[in-house]
Amino acid sequence: MISKLIEKIRKTGAPICVGLDPNLSFVPEEIQKKAFEEFGETPEGAAEAIWQFNRAIVDTTYDLIPAVKPQIAMYEQFGIPGLMAFKKTVDYCHEKGLLVIGDIKRGDIGNTSASYAKAHIGHIKIGSKSYAPFDEDFCTVNPYLGSDGVKPFADVCSEEDRGIFVLVKTSNASSGEFQDREIDGRPLYEWVAEKVNEWGASSMDGEYSNVGCVVGATYPEMGAALRKLMPKAFILVPGYGAQGGKAEDLVNFFNPDGLGAIVNNSRGVIAAYTKDAYKDKFDAAHFADASRQAVIDMIEDLRSHGAGVPQ
Repeated sequence: MISKLIEKIRKTGAPICVGLDPNLSFVPEEIQKKAFEEFGETPEGAAEAIWQFNRAIVDTTYDLIPAVKPQIAMYEQFGIPGLMAFKKTVDYCHEKGLLVIGDIKRGDIGNTSASYAKAHIGHIKIGSKSYAPFDEDFCTVNPYLGSDGVKPFADVCSEEDRGIFVLVKTSNASSGEFQDREIDGRPLYEWVAEKVNEWGASSMDGEYSNVGCVVGATYPEMGAALRKLMPKAFILVPGYGAQGGKAEDLVNFFNPDGLGAIVNNSRGVIAAYTKDAYKDKFDAAHFADASRQAVIDMIEDLRSHGAGVPQ
């Protein structure tokens, strides 16, 4: 699967993904009004609003980008209707030729972890038939429970040509409470990185592994060190834009071939029409056009700093 992502990055020249994390507050009032007129001020109405919002953004950006990353919590908060909107979003992105990174951050053990893997990046058998329930191409995985939690996902990667991104050094301010703790003279995130290499060796897809990692843009020095520790792992990089990550900080997240990382931008794209840089040019009725411009600007920002220019 990682080879498909690389192919799309080369084709678009854009090592980025758009985070489809739609808080209802991001959705223009007109879209909410139409959804509520049909379904009421209910979870069903909210789910319809975020689905319509997502579709408009995908329609204006899909030709520029290789992938999207919907964060499942933004959908789960609306219960079953929200999960239905999540699934509709995944399917629609596939129709548009996009790869989907399901940001689910699951992590458990044994059959539970295997069930999560089947639900999101694998298949489940029901009688004589087989189904891909959510059908993402990649998903994020929490490694806190160790190999028992990650291996079932890695097995599905190998069996079904899917991918995962294991949390190694996350972008949030409190990540250091655990991730930076030293064990035998080394920070915990380096020990996790070594395990990513081990898990990834069993699921190589060309020069890179289907087992990647998550390293936040907000920690560029750590990102540079982890890039060297995991030369075959693709890095999913959150934290660009709203969380403070800058393009000039991202150069060392990439390998010399210009590959090896994909940078996520969520609020900076989907809520672009509310930002100072765009709100004077785009009103709420043209929110999706603002999102397209934000993607174009992000691509140029990365290129101008030499971050992720595939050779």
